[in-house]
Amino acid sequence: MTLGRLSALLFLAAPGGPSGRPAAGPPVIAEVRNASGRPGLARQVTRLLRERGVDVVYFGNASPEVDSTAVMVRRGVASAGETIARILGVKRLAGVPDVKPRVDVTVLLGRDYRLPKDRLPL
Repeated sequence: MTLGRLSALLFLAAPGGPSGRPAAGPPVIAEVRNASGRPGLARQVTRLLRERGVDVVYFGNASPEVDSTAVMVRRGVASAGETIARILGVKRLAGVPDVKPRVDVTVLLGRDYRLPKDRLPL
């Protein structure tokens, strides 16, 4: 096996590679809030993010309901929000600094959010 091929294989298996796992370093701390009106959606998204290595410390409902899903970076670097947005397939990413929630990223699930096709609703 050549060095180039070995490097490519290591990249594919490494955290932060195409698997969608966060890059090595401190874990991303997140909260998931369901503003879609669909019961249980925050729990399902929390499970998906935890499987990918994100430390979700809170999930629950939010009001009022919103149309569009958003990933909001609260503190730290934007790459944390980009990672979560990529995992969830969300295009709306915003910087909304706020240290009160003590999380790096807030996910606000709107009516438009759909779980990835390989995930079945619980």
